[in-house]
Amino acid sequence: MNTNKKAIYFDMDGTIADLYAVDGWLDDLTNYNPRPYKEAKVMLYMATLARLLNRLQREGYHIGIISWLSKSGDEAYGKVVADTKITWLRTHLPSVWWNEITIVPYGTPKSEAVKHKNGILFDDEAPNRTEWGNGAYEPKMIMEVLKGLL
Repeated sequence: MNTNKKAIYFDMDGTIADLYAVDGWLDDLTNYNPRPYKEAKVMLYMATLARLLNRLQREGYHIGIISWLSKSGDEAYGKVVADTKITWLRTHLPSVWWNEITIVPYGTPKSEAVKHKNGILFDDEAPNRTEWGNGAYEPKMIMEVLKGLL
């Protein structure tokens, strides 16, 4: 596993996709309905984010997604959720060519699931940031941190 490459990872739910603002999201997830993943609104101005990510990628950064599957569900539902998340990314950030999209079972330590452990992580959940260690930030820091890398 390469730990030297400059890498930037994003969680999705609650970080770039406003899953928790979708009405009835928890009921849907416990009933294996992927609707909240489809309907989640963006949490940032995506055109600006895409421009920054594309520029950083040209500067040599590895750009990735590290996201969990739903806490509820079986393997089939997990596949639907993963496919829906990828479709959401293609819809809302179509100009970004992701180097890595990793969608893992709920609770998987994110630092163990990515290719570049010493990268930057943006995640809304404090335990994930703590598990990640140095270089983990709250979503409100995304634009500031990314602009600071250029």
